[in-house]
Amino acid sequence: MLALGMRAQTTTTLTVKTLKGDTYTYVSGENMDSLRVLDGIGIKVYPSGSTVSVDYLFSQVTYSIAEETTPPGDANINRNIVANDQGKNLNISLLELPRVSVAAHDFFIQKSTPDYGITYSIEWCGDKRANRWTAYELHAGNMASNVKRTDAFAEDPDIPAEYRTTLADYSGSGYSRGHLCPSADRLCSTLQNEQTFLLSNMQPQDQTHNGGVWATLEAKVRTWAEQWDTLYVVKAATIDAGNIKAYTSSGLIVPSYFYMALLGYKVSMSRYEALGVWSPHAGGSTTEYVTIDELEDRTGIDFFCNLPDAIENMVETVAHGNVWGVTVSSGAKSFWNMEADTTIKW
Repeated sequence: MLALGMRAQTTTTLTVKTLKGDTYTYVSGENMDSLRVLDGIGIKVYPSGSTVSVDYLFSQVTYSIAEETTPPGDANINRNIVANDQGKNLNISLLELPRVSVAAHDFFIQKSTPDYGITYSIEWCGDKRANRWTAYELHAGNMASNVKRTDAFAEDPDIPAEYRTTLADYSGSGYSRGHLCPSADRLCSTLQNEQTFLLSNMQPQDQTHNGGVWATLEAKVRTWAEQWDTLYVVKAATIDAGNIKAYTSSGLIVPSYFYMALLGYKVSMSRYEALGVWSPHAGGSTTEYVTIDELEDRTGIDFFCNLPDAIENMVETVAHGNVWGVTVSSGAKSFWNMEADTTIKW
């Protein structure tokens, strides 16, 4: 079994709240190397990679320390633990989620409906006023077509005004409001569909790409979803230096590339398969299919971090074109030779 030889992992989380109301969270293995509690004095925290401590006096703060142990066989060092969720207790353990940022002005937001649960999750970079990624699930329970497209484009009220995008930002820009979670993936209810039209789920997109290769890829994803019990989907575009095509007149980032990270799960086989999709932002561009490892190298994003490490490492290093009906880039590994006794059930 792949689980043999694994050890339990213990994670320590320190939460410090100052008298001014500021809250700081430190997690071992993420942003904290160690901490010391000095009786009657305070707490010394050593941030990751630093030899200089951050000191908090008991007279100035309140604090809590929590420990969580992950059993052997389910070890997951890089899973999501803390999110900048503004006190909303959002679900950061979903399998479709990449590693969630805890940086200032980055916002983790989930949209949901009473009847169909979570519509999608997003990470919004406030300093760049741009979506870093949108993640969601496709399965039989949320793929019904009960309503029509609403075209209800609107600002996202969950993002503070100074960090959100507006309809005026797109007006006259020459770019479409390009969906990440598309309208056609959320037709179960009117409310669910309206949520896909929030601008936080958009990127400025050339319409020849938006209505061409990207629309074709969106349709492929819906077809692929039918062969899995659940298809976990991440859709995004590049917003970091070196991968920016242009800026709109109002300062919005126009990405050089759009991409997808896909993870399919089949219950009857206890099996995961993953695929990366890379699409240069231009009309008629050629799509490249890669491993998730390759996609992570190109984007700097840790995808599917909530999978146990053994499964994550396995599915991210391989991409099986025959499973998806595509040709995987020659740089990607293309083998699969698992024996029955190495199957890990989730």
